[in-house]
Amino acid sequence: MLKILRIGPTSLPKPLEQVRFSSSAGSPSQTRVVVAGAGLLGNSVAYHLAANGWGNVLVLDQGKVGSGTSHFGSGTIGLFKPTPERHIVEESLKLYHKLHQQGHEIGLRRCGSLNLAQTHDRMIALQRRAAYILPTGLQCELVDSEAVKKLHPFLQTDDLQGAVYVPDDCIADPAAVVQVLANEAKRMGVKYFEGCEVQYINTKNGRVDAVETDVGIIHCEYFVNCSGMWARELGLKCKPPVRIPAYPAQHYYALTPSINLPTDDDNLLPCVRDYDANLYVRQYDQSLLVGWFEREAKPAFENTKDIPKAWQDHLHQDHRHCVPLWEKAVDRLPVLRDVSMPTMRNSPDNFTPDGRLIFGESAEVKNYFVACGMNGNPLQGSGGVGKALAEWIISGTPTIDMLPFNVQRFLDLHNNRQYLQQRIREVVGRQYAILYPNQSEYKFARKLRCSPLYSVLEARGAVFGTKMGYERALYFDADYRRGDPLPALPEGSFYKPKFFHNMEKEYQACAQHVGIIDISSFSKIEIKPGVQSEMGPGRNAVLDYLQKMCANDVNVTVGHIVHTGMLNDRGGYENDCMLIRQSEESYFMISPSSQQTRIYEWMSRNLPTDCSVMLNDVTSMYTVINVVGPKSTPLMSELSNSDVRLAPFTYKKLNIGYASDVMIMSFTHTGMPGYCLYVPSEYALHVYDRLMAVGRDYGARDVGTLTQRFLRIDKFIPFWGDELTSMATPFEAGVFYSISQLKKKENFIGRQALEAQKRDGLQKRLVLFHVEDIDIEKNVWPWGGEPLYRNNEFCGTVTSAGYGFASEKLVCLGYISRPESSTIRTITTEFIMDKDAVYHIDIAGKRFRLAQHIHPKAALASAIEREHRSKSYRPTVVKVKKQYQRNGRD
Repeated sequence: MLKILRIGPTSLPKPLEQVRFSSSAGSPSQTRVVVAGAGLLGNSVAYHLAANGWGNVLVLDQGKVGSGTSHFGSGTIGLFKPTPERHIVEESLKLYHKLHQQGHEIGLRRCGSLNLAQTHDRMIALQRRAAYILPTGLQCELVDSEAVKKLHPFLQTDDLQGAVYVPDDCIADPAAVVQVLANEAKRMGVKYFEGCEVQYINTKNGRVDAVETDVGIIHCEYFVNCSGMWARELGLKCKPPVRIPAYPAQHYYALTPSINLPTDDDNLLPCVRDYDANLYVRQYDQSLLVGWFEREAKPAFENTKDIPKAWQDHLHQDHRHCVPLWEKAVDRLPVLRDVSMPTMRNSPDNFTPDGRLIFGESAEVKNYFVACGMNGNPLQGSGGVGKALAEWIISGTPTIDMLPFNVQRFLDLHNNRQYLQQRIREVVGRQYAILYPNQSEYKFARKLRCSPLYSVLEARGAVFGTKMGYERALYFDADYRRGDPLPALPEGSFYKPKFFHNMEKEYQACAQHVGIIDISSFSKIEIKPGVQSEMGPGRNAVLDYLQKMCANDVNVTVGHIVHTGMLNDRGGYENDCMLIRQSEESYFMISPSSQQTRIYEWMSRNLPTDCSVMLNDVTSMYTVINVVGPKSTPLMSELSNSDVRLAPFTYKKLNIGYASDVMIMSFTHTGMPGYCLYVPSEYALHVYDRLMAVGRDYGARDVGTLTQRFLRIDKFIPFWGDELTSMATPFEAGVFYSISQLKKKENFIGRQALEAQKRDGLQKRLVLFHVEDIDIEKNVWPWGGEPLYRNNEFCGTVTSAGYGFASEKLVCLGYISRPESSTIRTITTEFIMDKDAVYHIDIAGKRFRLAQHIHPKAALASAIEREHRSKSYRPTVVKVKKQYQRNGRD
């Protein structure tokens, strides 16, 4: 953990050298790495590559070093962030501290920060974040309005509920950091060429081959796009085009006249983030720098075809837009009442569709890397991002978890310019918004990717959210009647959701009758034979490929389904999926919605080089209807002339009503009995209508994805992105049934790591917890990210949480490990279940007792389920054939 006690002057200060670089006329024809963009990110990548011995790096810029927008940033470096972002900022601050200690004057000063709360919910949000940050060692203190006034005498504090004070936050000079990083990179062998425009990226065999510039072609192994607000356009100058969904928004800030502030280190004013007023304030010499992340921002360059080179000439102050922003600053800082409104500075900042930076290797071209979209503050993240990207290029993976920022989380729709211009209007303000878990949905750029059932579900009271741009029903308003205004997601809450009564009714349908859930957003890929190759007698290219990719044995009988992970070399998950064997040489794969781009790329890069295996993304071809509940079998029997009594984890094609070739699968993603129907999309409305019409006699009801999420948590089913990540293994997640290939001789990706872990023991383990002493009507609920304690020592973090309808308790899943004080690092069942172990969860500063469970059997069925469910149903089946022979039916 990074700890900064005091940053003072160094003994041998070095004056900042203005970088002088070669002109483009002498650019080389070959290098190992080409970096496009000499701003904060580009220089950070070059610096970290060179620091690791990769000196054969060339940095190109169409202007001069630092001539883009990097140097316009606020200069604040804030550590009070969600965990993934905080790790990046910590790495940045380590770098800047190192440069400072080496004598480089980059304006690094420790000033601390005040994070203000005007409302009760904002205070809860700050308390939740403080709770999971404190165990990391970062100092942060909850303070009242009186303490805020003492720390920053210029603030109006009468309306505050409180604040969080972070003493280790810093400020630095972005322009100086740009120059110092470039100087240091150049000293270590990196070459820079200014005034050199990248025009096209040439590829060969699916990987980077050369960079075309206005002065010649440069052959290279790696290309890194750090071109800021030009990154998206540069991504399109490639074959195939690389999607980089980032677009600049106008970002306003102002520098006040001098108000005679003390400038010595001991008396610097802390930075202020007034989230509810959408503004930030920092001391800038003897003035104040004020900036805004307004609720509805303005896209930049709406009237130009491209992002112009002379971008400064196309930005103008919008007085009507700026006056309300300035008035908010005056309300918080009464000292400004006697100051006329200064000239607003308009600097474009790159924002992304989900407000998270873009990082990593592109899905389209191998060795094409991207780092951009810093969402308003490139300084605080560029050091960490540059380090992580250099690690990826050099060793194949970064040392910190960068999955939330992976460039492969997007689809083509996200890269649409009009879509981006609309979406970023809202993204800017969400930097400071309260993002209520599972209850904060975008309002701009919606209704783009819809199921064929969308209009029907909307008319039945569906309240929609989005996943990968796909509209999904979160829940159904039970009080909605045709002709009423369409229901909308109510204001969020950290307590019991305001729509919880709707979810209760949806659960009752799943537990007693039939629940109908549209889960069409799931990713779907066909894996089939490609061009015939000489495999030899008895060889099966598709099977060989999947056995290499999967930890579970996929060589099952045609018509059977395998739940498996696809792992990386560390044994961590790259995908969690269902594989349906449709024939001896073809499989149908189902993966989480967010994996549509990422897993297709992962599988493509591991395909046999002889083209003997082919992948086909068929996500949009099928509408998926989950039919859940004890009466699902009689309902389906009435809808089809075929026998629907399937063994668990098997499938067949049958007719439903007039619809042919509907794939019916005997699993539900919920741990409850039922079926998944994969319906050719042109038949979707007919099949749904038949389900609901005939289903009336069986109590069928529409169910949303939030209820499905709560069901899987209560049944201890880990899910991709929450429990299953590139940093978690099947052993750690407790899904031992999904790694049967360890018992065989086949070599699969991740095998060596799993064998080592099996031999050496685990250092973390996924555990299910029931919250024992909480009042669900009055207390804040757990939602994910809360710290876990064992005998008052921090031991882990909640990955996902919800209400367990079956257990009738709040339920949390989370990884736990040994406390730092322990000399033993391996974790065992005995350690977890020790009768003397007392577990607690910290929810917004208040601790509650937990009961721990490590096996799915602990997630017991409710009395309702025990009464109504099929006795033969088992949520987790390993030996499919024996199970079926014993039970005879689903």
